[in-house]
Amino acid sequence: MLAMGLVPGTAVAEPATPAAAGGARAAAADDPYTQAFLTQYGKIKAAANGYFSPEGLPYHSVETLMVEAPDHGHETTSEAVSFWMWLEAAYGRVTGDWDPFNAAWAAAEKTIIPQHADQPTSDSYNPGAPATYAPEHPLPNGYPSALDGTVPVGTDPLATELASSYGTMDVYGMHWLMDLDNVYGYGNKPGTGGESGPGAGASYINSYQRGAQESVWETVPQPTTDLFKYGGPNGYLDLFVGDASYAKQWKYTNAPDADARAVQAAYWAFRWASDQGKGSEVAASVAKAAKMGDYLRYAMFDKYFKRIGDCTDPGSCPAASGRDSQHYLLSWYYAWGGAAAGSGGGWAWRIGDGASHQGYQNPLSAWALSNVPALTPKSATARGDWSKSLTRQLEFLTWLQSSEGAFAGGCTNSWDGAYGKPPAGTPTFYGMAYDWQPVYHDPPSNNWFGFQAWGMERVAAYYYVTGNASARAVLAKWVAWASGETTVGADGTFRFPSTLSWTGQPDTWNAASPGDNAGLHVSVVDYANDVGVGAAYVKTLTYYAAKSGDEDAAALAKALLDAMALNTTDKGISVPETRKDYNRFNDEVYIPAGWSGTMPNGDTVEPGATFVDIRSWYKDDPDWPKVQAYLDGGAAPSFTYHRFWAQAALALAFAIYAELLVEGGGTGGDTEPPTAPAGLTVTATTSSSVSLSWSAATDNVAVTGYDVYRNGVLAGNATTRTFTDADLAAATGYSYTVAARDAGGNTSALSAAVTATTKSGGSSGTGAVKVQYKNTDSSATDNQIRLGLQVLNTGGAPVDLSTVTVRYWFSSDGGPNTFGTYCDYAALGSANITHKVVAAAGPKTGADRYLEVGFTGGAGTLAGGASTGELQLRLNKSDWSNFNESDDYSRSTGTVYGDASKVTAYVGGALAWGIEP
Repeated sequence: MLAMGLVPGTAVAEPATPAAAGGARAAAADDPYTQAFLTQYGKIKAAANGYFSPEGLPYHSVETLMVEAPDHGHETTSEAVSFWMWLEAAYGRVTGDWDPFNAAWAAAEKTIIPQHADQPTSDSYNPGAPATYAPEHPLPNGYPSALDGTVPVGTDPLATELASSYGTMDVYGMHWLMDLDNVYGYGNKPGTGGESGPGAGASYINSYQRGAQESVWETVPQPTTDLFKYGGPNGYLDLFVGDASYAKQWKYTNAPDADARAVQAAYWAFRWASDQGKGSEVAASVAKAAKMGDYLRYAMFDKYFKRIGDCTDPGSCPAASGRDSQHYLLSWYYAWGGAAAGSGGGWAWRIGDGASHQGYQNPLSAWALSNVPALTPKSATARGDWSKSLTRQLEFLTWLQSSEGAFAGGCTNSWDGAYGKPPAGTPTFYGMAYDWQPVYHDPPSNNWFGFQAWGMERVAAYYYVTGNASARAVLAKWVAWASGETTVGADGTFRFPSTLSWTGQPDTWNAASPGDNAGLHVSVVDYANDVGVGAAYVKTLTYYAAKSGDEDAAALAKALLDAMALNTTDKGISVPETRKDYNRFNDEVYIPAGWSGTMPNGDTVEPGATFVDIRSWYKDDPDWPKVQAYLDGGAAPSFTYHRFWAQAALALAFAIYAELLVEGGGTGGDTEPPTAPAGLTVTATTSSSVSLSWSAATDNVAVTGYDVYRNGVLAGNATTRTFTDADLAAATGYSYTVAARDAGGNTSALSAAVTATTKSGGSSGTGAVKVQYKNTDSSATDNQIRLGLQVLNTGGAPVDLSTVTVRYWFSSDGGPNTFGTYCDYAALGSANITHKVVAAAGPKTGADRYLEVGFTGGAGTLAGGASTGELQLRLNKSDWSNFNESDDYSRSTGTVYGDASKVTAYVGGALAWGIEP
């Protein structure tokens, strides 16, 4: 049976009083779910409940004796910080008070986002040599892993662009782990770049350095800035990496799902604050999120920037240039590091990761970074990267969906972390091998239902905002499966899957014709009632129900919320957990023979040491006697934990349910979809791309974007009425349709379909480029033509710019046959741009001349997915007489860059983009 209502006096105690604000929504007296949010928020923020450190950062949990991914409750993770940002965004929606949201971002910048002092030699980074290869090994006893400079590594296509955009070589991303009480005693404090040792104050730490089998129970923590003060003679470095000599250094690891969640939180803050007329109050924090999204693209690249696909030998798998190393998914991490300040010989490194997990993908953030102007990163290629990532993520989930509806693990570009050869018959996704347990194996990474709920919550939010058909399809199947495995009793008992088991594997991905994965199956091993996972599950059901109208999903969301609310405590909502895994406190931590060192408190690190041997301070924890009794042969201990992320997720579940299913909010009452786009036309084809345009759709409120489908599968989205679908097979036919989206998230019917066939491949060298144009001349009848152009490589392979020319077609309107041409600015350098006026061959509508723009050899190559950046151009007649540009073929009145099918581009003399007059 389903519980029928939130129980008064449990989650709803004494609600906080919302701040009065113009346009802000006050909590309705008859809305118990908003009040439940405010009550839960109040418990989290109450100082006496102990959720926050003295520096104001959220602990992983209120309780200290806690071992899971962080190995102590009073550490924190970037995950917790991202949930904090989202919690404060929801508080701003309910109360109109945006100061706490801005304060969360300010605290992150001072602490968990390393400052320049914490990455002092970042200016020494060489994008042409990102890092030296070291293979990963299956077991911790394979470490230290020897550096191997003979294995080729690729080039980093982001670093120069990011430095140009932000004026620094520092990386702007959250480090994943901090010791907020400095329990270990490294004293690696933010903003110092040093180790001040034991004492108060948060400290950067790291762990997990030794292969997929290394569990939390087998880690050796270390400071992020290792100055050889602790550990052995080389600090902790020689436990992980084998080298001839060691240098003092700093290093950080980013968890991409946390940074993507921070972007997600900023999107909601921007949307809700704007609805209140307060968008300016969060603008600075939202801009920080856009910047974070710019750097988050490092998670889209292979670890050593090697080619994506069929990379099965470290020596022969080629180093990549441009976008050849970009898989466009959110991988498990990216990392960066360098020489410690003053250590001599400045150097720095950066790596991505080729392993991607279904539970880390975030299509809502990818959509926001590529469609919401306030969240559009500064870098020229960022919006395109995130647009392609959105499509790739949805394809990835479609590829991994089992027959029942749950999502299998993921894929890797580096089998066993060493570019090994996968077992025969392993299916692939864009050449990357399927892995049912990507990244870590103890326990298997995709056996936890929480990754299903986390991942689907993001897909459901994206579906709620956009109405995307691909997202709805995977959600409908997943919700049906998960709902069938969920029970809720009238007495408040509830359960849903906990541990999953997998058989079979997906079909090898074919974007033109996805398989049905008839041989891929999931089964539920056991069930649980984890309230944090339950909160993510409720949010998934709520978003899905609010958009689709699924009454069963809405009822299950309500029933789960009501049932979880019965488990209230003075600190939040929690259920007891029996921790049988705590028998592993006595697990041996692998230490190589002959190695010895000490922790800051004097604990000895040597062969035979156990998890608790190098963390002896755990024995002083007030809860330790419960663990010791278990280790002595007693019953497994039970704990009632208050994890910050779980408590914040519960608060958010109440708030989102109230907004969407009690208030019926979110769409502003707009349920009328736009008209279907008309006039879908193929404007150009190359051997690897198809360019499209269409007429504007109309809507009762506003059309905000378009979704483009290739053979029925989402190919990408656009905010303008043009789109280029790249990386296609040569000489292949494709069918396209387009749907419009409005400000309320409603989606139109699909347009009429058009078909296109890509050109044959071969030696023509036409490449895959497109041109974007903007009008920089406010007058159509003065004596100069002024315009901005930029060329984008829409393919995966680099294009030699010296083979590229662009033609802007215009009418001379009489006068002399000689012209002056100028390049006032070029991101590539004006000296690398050629320009001249050429007479058109024969009469053309709207054109008897064209401005031909080319590139010298000094312009170099244009990487896949990259842009030349802006070219500011102008021309005049030699007698300076006036033009009449109003009927010029290539001219439009747009003052921002957009795809320009009437400005043509040529590669090797062959038309590669646009339509000639």
